[in-house]
Amino acid sequence: MGSDSKPVVVGIDGSRAALNAVRWAVAEAEYRDAPLRLIHAVPGGQRSACPDPVLSSAEREVTRAGRPVRFESARIVGDAGEVLTAESGHSHMVCIGVPSRDRLHGRLFGPTAAALAVGAHCPVALIRSDASGSARDAGVVSVVLDDDPDNDTLVHLAMQEGRLRDATVRQVDRRLNSWIRRFPDVHVETIAAGSGRAYSESHQSRQTVQLAVVGQADAEQIADLEVPNCHPILGYPDCSVLLVRH
Repeated sequence: MGSDSKPVVVGIDGSRAALNAVRWAVAEAEYRDAPLRLIHAVPGGQRSACPDPVLSSAEREVTRAGRPVRFESARIVGDAGEVLTAESGHSHMVCIGVPSRDRLHGRLFGPTAAALAVGAHCPVALIRSDASGSARDAGVVSVVLDDDPDNDTLVHLAMQEGRLRDATVRQVDRRLNSWIRRFPDVHVETIAAGSGRAYSESHQSRQTVQLAVVGQADAEQIADLEVPNCHPILGYPDCSVLLVRH
């Protein structure tokens, strides 16, 4: 893809989940030929650290990835949700790590994710880790086909993520042909909404969801979710989520 001057931003807090988000974002930045920007938001009055060990750890993670990605780091005083929301105004995407539910005391997302879901000005990737701290990066990329005005944008992004992650794209609907023509190299399967049954051209899939691509309506509701709900994407949002706002 062509060079993009807007960065892919990753919020860093020293957790394993954040480092998982760094690895996910490295691939995103390389694919889009965009710079990577690592942000560590710290409360006001916290003693300055130079170098910042949290950012240093994230920088080493970028280097270990071995990808030709340009990156920069910044330590910014302020609430993480507010700092990253401000960053989203001039970014291609904002990524943060999300721990498993047992580390969030039953809630699906913490306050930073909730703030970004409500206020971000660009797509937001919430990269889920499992109970052991490992990235949940296996399975399909899932998206719902519906009549919302932003649906083509969601499906296009889901197809791009399928190509980037070398993953099957699971479309929850039956309107499929046009997207197959546009992305002939991406394996696609479709599910009849509400049926829980998966169909593909060659086999019935039992893969779990690694990434759900969702739009404005889901973003507005995500802050209040406490348990997985009856969403067309099975298991949503107990997986990584890519929020696409208008």
